[in-house]
Amino acid sequence: MTVALPLPPSLPRAFPGKHLLELQRDRLGFLQRAVAECGDVTRISMGTGSVVVLTHPDDIRDVLLTNKRNFVKGRGLQRAKRLLGEGLLTNEGSAHLRQRRLAQPAFHRERIAGYAQVMSAYAERATAGWQDGDETDISRDMMELTLAIAGKTLLNADVEGDTRAIGDAMTEVMRLFNYALLPFAEYLDDLPLPWNRSFERAKAILDGTIYRVIAERRASGVDQGDLLSMLMLAQDAEGDGGGMTDEQLRDEAMTIFLAGHETTANALTFTWYLLSQHPEVESRLHQEIDTALGGRLPAMEDLPKLGYARMVVAESMRLFPPAWTLGYRSIEESEVRGFRLPANTLVLMPQYLVHRDARWFPDPLRFDPERWRPGTHEDRPRFAYFPFGGGVRQCIGEQFAWTETILAIATIAQRWKPTMPPGTPLPVLPSFTLRPRDRVMAMVKRRSSMAGM
Repeated sequence: MTVALPLPPSLPRAFPGKHLLELQRDRLGFLQRAVAECGDVTRISMGTGSVVVLTHPDDIRDVLLTNKRNFVKGRGLQRAKRLLGEGLLTNEGSAHLRQRRLAQPAFHRERIAGYAQVMSAYAERATAGWQDGDETDISRDMMELTLAIAGKTLLNADVEGDTRAIGDAMTEVMRLFNYALLPFAEYLDDLPLPWNRSFERAKAILDGTIYRVIAERRASGVDQGDLLSMLMLAQDAEGDGGGMTDEQLRDEAMTIFLAGHETTANALTFTWYLLSQHPEVESRLHQEIDTALGGRLPAMEDLPKLGYARMVVAESMRLFPPAWTLGYRSIEESEVRGFRLPANTLVLMPQYLVHRDARWFPDPLRFDPERWRPGTHEDRPRFAYFPFGGGVRQCIGEQFAWTETILAIATIAQRWKPTMPPGTPLPVLPSFTLRPRDRVMAMVKRRSSMAGM
């Protein structure tokens, strides 16, 4: 027999929508308090409806795998269609399966291996202007790096000359996405409000870049060996035999730009921050990099030698997952741990909370890459750690992201140490992605062991 979902007893309930206001003010803090009171299944009242927060890996598995047919993407990604269109991140059902079949070859290991040289070379170029002892906004630098890599690998376009304008446009649409998530925001989209006008201007910059490259590629008919070429050449052998329209190409390119630029840049920034606060981990990472590479740029075949670097990145994404929550909506009534889940209920599964659960990660706030040593973590529940989602919607670019992040860390850390004073706080902004709330200023020091190389 199912029972009604519990509300957190001590959280504000003064009027309908009070939870929503609290959530807008402090999303992570509010969710942490709610889960601490109610446990693995928590209901948050939104006045006109409820949100259910799931934090047990078994329940998350049921939504993403066991009962996947009963759940579709939640309101956040539905609202994201305003930017992403009908890309892999936002579309559903047969349309999603068709697009994934078409896009999958672009992310095969052999294709990613061809991009490894670009990733390392661009990471080296990103630090070319650094001087020993300079202070730099490491978050901006990582945004510009990943944007340049995305432009080259996706579009075979050297967008570094436009990096600042495109990066600013991407930052602007991500900032304004908070407005798109407000209740009833869909009814305000066509009004001449300041944030609507700013959003449309920023989106026009991004659209103009992508549509321009698509048109140039259509006119030349040449396979440039990049992700866009793979998408343009793809034919749906299991479906109608057709390829992608310009609009579909634009939607997928915009999605890849977002996933391959914003989230990876944030992962890199969080990793530099954590390394600067844990010199013993940083020293061990430097030792591995020096031994494996000897001063040369890393390549795809070096990844097996960079096992500790992978552990560092894994632990960084545990504490600061760039995709900080998944949102789904139930189609029909169902049950979770004996609780009734009505149809049309929004279900949140926050990686940020699950990854910091002491049941799966003892001393969960401690930065400890040793948690990921092979043979030590295989007994954890599958969805105790899911930075790239899971099920049929697991991120298609996961291997690309791992490769880019590890190669960028290895390339930069060979010669540089971004440093921040011990105890430096890092406030975060949980919006469409988890990103630093403010600039992340670091002093860059040239590594003495690499001097003269």
